[in-house]
Amino acid sequence: MAAYFSEDTHPEMEKYVIKPIFSREGANVSIVENGKVVEAVEGPYGEEGTIVQAFYPLPKFGDSYTLIGSWLINDQPAGIGIREDRALITQDLSRFYPHIFVE
Repeated sequence: MAAYFSEDTHPEMEKYVIKPIFSREGANVSIVENGKVVEAVEGPYGEEGTIVQAFYPLPKFGDSYTLIGSWLINDQPAGIGIREDRALITQDLSRFYPHIFVE
């Protein structure tokens, strides 16, 4: 997926996401389409700079968008977390379903 530092020259994209270099759980994320912000979440991050990333839609099941994150410990899979929300940008108050891998 194409991603660039905001201050660097990059090709024009019809739909993209602007997000802080350091952030968490959707804070300070904006979705831009045809030059207009169509969805955004405020937060305390972004002073260190932002990146521009090509937009890739999350899968939607029923009325919820779903995001799957993974954890690695010593390069080995240790668990996944499923975060769901009615909004396209998942946040800290989104539903969260943790899963741990046990041998």
